[in-house]
Amino acid sequence: MTSDDPVCTDHPHLPSAARGGPFSHAVSRVARLHRIAAGRQLRSIGLYPGQELLMMHLWDAGAARQSELIKLLELDPSTVTKMLQRLEQAGYVRRSPDPKDRRASLVEATDDGCVLHERVKRAWTDLEEQTLAGLDADERAALARLLGKVEANLCRSAGTPADCGGAPPRASEPSCASEPSCGE
Repeated sequence: MTSDDPVCTDHPHLPSAARGGPFSHAVSRVARLHRIAAGRQLRSIGLYPGQELLMMHLWDAGAARQSELIKLLELDPSTVTKMLQRLEQAGYVRRSPDPKDRRASLVEATDDGCVLHERVKRAWTDLEEQTLAGLDADERAALARLLGKVEANLCRSAGTPADCGGAPPRASEPSCASEPSCGE
């Protein structure tokens, strides 16, 4: 191939193997940078990336079985176990035997974990503004709509739509509903 070849000039910044998928390459780069920015925001409040998603589920749905959290987060069980150990050591969650099945563990947010709710909310708001800076309201709405379509396409190719978006919130009472700073 020469530098005059359209394959080489259409997307000169792309690796040659990615030239057939410039959108996929861009999404990959954006996702990596978004994870880095999210990590900075979360570190400032004492969390590791991913821990906030687990806490969000506990704040909204209340106590959950550890096995449910593994499915929800779509992570390896050992990764979730390590995540829970760190959160437990920090005093943000507590694990206890499930009274309905002593072989299973229930995880719930502690009062200290509920205090994080507002901090995480602020971190996500700041991340949103950082991510979408320079886009007006119409552009933000269009981007969200288009990304929703992309997500639906990927959902269909990954499995049934029911597998997408995590588990629906349980009907149980949020573990920190009595806290004014937790659960809305």
